Amino acid sequence: MKTSMTAMALVLGFGAPALAGKAEVLETYADIAHAGYEDSLLKARELQAAIETLLADPSPETLNAARAVWIEARVPYQQTEAYRFGNPIVDDWEGKVNAWPLDEGLIDYVDSAYGGATDENQLAALNVIANPTFTLSGEEIDAREITPELLADRLHEADAVEANVATGYHAIEFLLWGQDLNGTEPGAGERPWTDYASGDDCTGGNCDRRGAYLTAATELLISDLEWMTAQWADGGGAREAVTADPDAGIVTMLTGMGSLSYGEQAGERMKLGVMLNDPEEEHDCFSDNTHNSHFYDGLGVRNVYMGEYVRVDGSVVSGESLSSLVAESDEAVDAALRADLNATMIELGQIKASAEAGTSYDQMLARGNEEGEALIMSAVDALVKQTRSIERAVTALGVGQIGFEGSDSLDNPDAVFQ
Repeated sequence: MKTSMTAMALVLGFGAPALAGKAEVLETYADIAHAGYEDSLLKARELQAAIETLLADPSPETLNAARAVWIEARVPYQQTEAYRFGNPIVDDWEGKVNAWPLDEGLIDYVDSAYGGATDENQLAALNVIANPTFTLSGEEIDAREITPELLADRLHEADAVEANVATGYHAIEFLLWGQDLNGTEPGAGERPWTDYASGDDCTGGNCDRRGAYLTAATELLISDLEWMTAQWADGGGAREAVTADPDAGIVTMLTGMGSLSYGEQAGERMKLGVMLNDPEEEHDCFSDNTHNSHFYDGLGVRNVYMGEYVRVDGSVVSGESLSSLVAESDEAVDAALRADLNATMIELGQIKASAEAGTSYDQMLARGNEEGEALIMSAVDALVKQTRSIERAVTALGVGQIGFEGSDSLDNPDAVFQ
């Protein structure tokens, strides 16, 4: 059903669980996935329009407008990350659109302090935008025309190096903001609008090729999101795969919730950055949008459990929920998990509020910032606690043992510094 309701009302409201069957729960799960990817596609098309305006008429205003739409586009997409770690179709695809961190020198000019090629990545400072031809794996590459095919087929994860991210949200983010050279001090990337200007007004060199790269990356993002949206529509491969076996489908839901909560978000995206005091561990590091990415990742986990998702137009997709299914087996386990999910959203909301008040996430990571560390670690602790409740839900449903993604930062902290 669809009703009008705000996102915060969903975050704070528990709702009354109703009887549910596994098949119905999985239909809700697939409906929410389809809506989330469709919303991501809609916002990507808005981003494309804003980028077209920027390239047609470069100015501070058109650059800032494109940046604003990029930030808006992250809201629905981050909520889909709860569909990772259990759906092979999503897992195999996700790296095209949201891979991070990236060696941005592969794409464009970087500050001299960035350095050059390394033993780990010979292409770390390739700068495709400045080089219409280059050698890749011993082959001469003709890059005079920057196309989606060049980015996807030749550059993305070139030489099998994961840091060679040539496509997706973060490649676009870098092209809109540039490097954030502020470390743990205030400020995001400061790419000038003149990086897209013509003639003598062009800064950074190769403004036409920079625009071509931005255009190609955005076209590719749209085509990738079109494909994934179709996978969750009626008859789509992802929908059919997860609904074919109800027991396996429920395991998929729980695997995504637990793995994102624990190893990915609490560990790799949050605690690791605190341990290293490293702003390079930010998820949206060029734009200083990490607080939003963390918040909407958390909300995505809650969406899956509660069976409800607020669309970008304000309508709500909802139906039979995993919460209802767990409550049928053990009401106390369901109540505890719902409470933990809400507690996590409150902690992530505190980070979001602090960032919006002027203390960005990278500033929170600064060595000696006890208040910032406390904000992040309170959310980490909440995510770990909710994962323990997810494990109890697994037991209550009797679906067997599920292995969630881990992280050295949580499971073996000493290994982080070895």
